[in-house]
Amino acid sequence: METLELKKQKTEEVKSKSISGSAAVLEAFLAEGVDTIFGYPGGAIMPIYDALYDYNDRLKHILVRHEQGAIHAAQGYARASGKTGVVFATSGPAATNLVTGLADAMIDSTPVVCVTGQVFAHLLGTDAFQETDVINITTPITKWNYQVTDAKEIPSVLAKAFHIAGTGRPGPVLIDITKNAQLQMIEYSGYEKCTHIRSYRPKPIVRKEYIEEAAKLINEAKKPFVIFGQGVILGKAEKEFIKFIEKGGLPAAWTIMGMSAIPTNHPLAVGMLGMHGNYGPNLLTNECDVLIAVGMRFDDRVTGRLDKYAKQAKVIHLDIDPAEIDKNVKATVGVWGDCKETLPLLTELIQQKVYPQWLKQFKDCTTKEEDKVIKDELNPTGDTLTMGEVINTLNGLTGGDAIVVTDVGQHQMVACRYAHMNQSKSNITSGGLGTMGFALPAAIGAKYGAPDRTVVAIIGDGGVQMTIQELGTIMQFKPDVKILILNNSFLGMVRQWQELFHQNRYSFVDITSPDFVQVAKGYYIDGQSINERSKLKGALQTMLNHKGSYLLEVKVGKENNVFPMVPQGRGVAEIVLGKDEL
Repeated sequence: METLELKKQKTEEVKSKSISGSAAVLEAFLAEGVDTIFGYPGGAIMPIYDALYDYNDRLKHILVRHEQGAIHAAQGYARASGKTGVVFATSGPAATNLVTGLADAMIDSTPVVCVTGQVFAHLLGTDAFQETDVINITTPITKWNYQVTDAKEIPSVLAKAFHIAGTGRPGPVLIDITKNAQLQMIEYSGYEKCTHIRSYRPKPIVRKEYIEEAAKLINEAKKPFVIFGQGVILGKAEKEFIKFIEKGGLPAAWTIMGMSAIPTNHPLAVGMLGMHGNYGPNLLTNECDVLIAVGMRFDDRVTGRLDKYAKQAKVIHLDIDPAEIDKNVKATVGVWGDCKETLPLLTELIQQKVYPQWLKQFKDCTTKEEDKVIKDELNPTGDTLTMGEVINTLNGLTGGDAIVVTDVGQHQMVACRYAHMNQSKSNITSGGLGTMGFALPAAIGAKYGAPDRTVVAIIGDGGVQMTIQELGTIMQFKPDVKILILNNSFLGMVRQWQELFHQNRYSFVDITSPDFVQVAKGYYIDGQSINERSKLKGALQTMLNHKGSYLLEVKVGKENNVFPMVPQGRGVAEIVLGKDEL
């Protein structure tokens, strides 16, 4: 490996020289601290890949097996590392294959910069081979996009792209570069990072009068309740948040995206919000007198029916994106700003307090949930394995220190309900878009983003088949990813709804799967399949101890349901603990 000094020397040598637009792209990446690119070459981006040949010693490129895999991997990288993920794709179908990942990154506020190749500028609008209007296609699902037809623009446009993607409320940016611009030679005088755009204000001005109003409400509260989302993690405000809740003695619950911002066993942590969240946080949302929302957007899966949501409470909403305040839930006090800045100001003004009786209400709810749901899920007496006991056994072996990457479905809800997490950036999932097929490529990216941490991809038998080709990426580049398939031979979440709300009319949810172990073997990845409780712990330990990637399939009960549940169309206080309560 080259020394940092030698890399800098090579970059310096490029300055004040004539270079191609393609080389300018790669120089921008180096200046922005990019170390890994996920991509797939093709005709319209071939000049950039040709230039990459000379940068192979400074930029790592991971060849995925599908462009959707590239952007999900970049998302996993970004979420595990806190940096911006980077993607290469060519024009036409390659660019459109990024659409799902762009939409996913947009709604989950994940910083990604995608560079797509495009046909020659003189062919734009002619329906040339592999031409699509990627700018208009992706405008609603990117934070910013731009088409480059002149290579002179490349340094400044990419500087702007990284600034927009990674600041304020993060999100995906797409830069489309025509082939002539990639080939064009320009006089290159260095790269200047973007720190300001006149029309773009990533951080709103903090209004101290709103901080004071919020502190007054908290200090007067009898039953304050904090709900927090991924904004705490994106703002790198985990320590500030813990100081805030500890000084105020404030019970705190997380959204799925906020999970791991504080340790799941923190004394003030009362569990997960949402449709399949914990009983207490949902029920007591409608009993608190002050509801403090930090870095979350009041998604419908958290609120249930808005006309029944926290009507008794005064609402304080802290968010970096002013558009989120009053969007779904009217705030009594809206606090604009980066929570890393606003939380310390608020903490300084709130009183040191404890609320033993209020916390006891949450504990009583937990006891009720344990008796009705958790006990049977984590320690079942039946013959079949449950998803919950798999996650619980995994907890004991990882100690809560692994990065858990989940796909979408029942296994996702179970993992988010029961996984233990001790450190931030440990929960990587598709939250807002709910993208099946997310986990396998995202886990690959997460391993590159956090190479020293154990990465476990927990996937259902349906979701894994949507991006199973990315086993080829693992085969070639050998990231150490542990793949845990929870196989119930159903599209489990859809089946649950069909059982509970459609009179057991199982319409096309019975899915047949291949022999996953044999498929993995075809990619030279070791693995095994189990369906017996006596083998569970040993099999999980084998997976974790294995040098390199490993696939473990655990066959679980076919018709187990995930409870508690807030049925669609009901309020959060109408959460049910079992089928008998519907």
